[in-house]
Amino acid sequence: MAKTSMIAREKKRAQLIAKYYKLRESLRAIVNSHTASDEEKADAQLRLQKLPRDSAAVRGHNRCGLTGRPHGYYRKFGLGRNKLRESVMRGDAPGVVKASW
Repeated sequence: MAKTSMIAREKKRAQLIAKYYKLRESLRAIVNSHTASDEEKADAQLRLQKLPRDSAAVRGHNRCGLTGRPHGYYRKFGLGRNKLRESVMRGDAPGVVKASW
């Protein structure tokens, strides 16, 4: 089980990412635009830098929904590898079959 503070921090980051997503995308579009003037690009760059650091989507990290484990995460199920294996063995994950050959 991951520390509860790390899980809470990740939830806070997810909220910030969702809150600033549209603003961040519009500013990034201005910075990457070929038609915008240099002053507009510089202004957009400054406004981007003033946004909270944790509002960048890159800083978000996927965690297991049950344990909060950051590594061995399967996006399709939203679980870490350990809990995914347990749920597959119980038959809770539909469509997953244990490999054997």
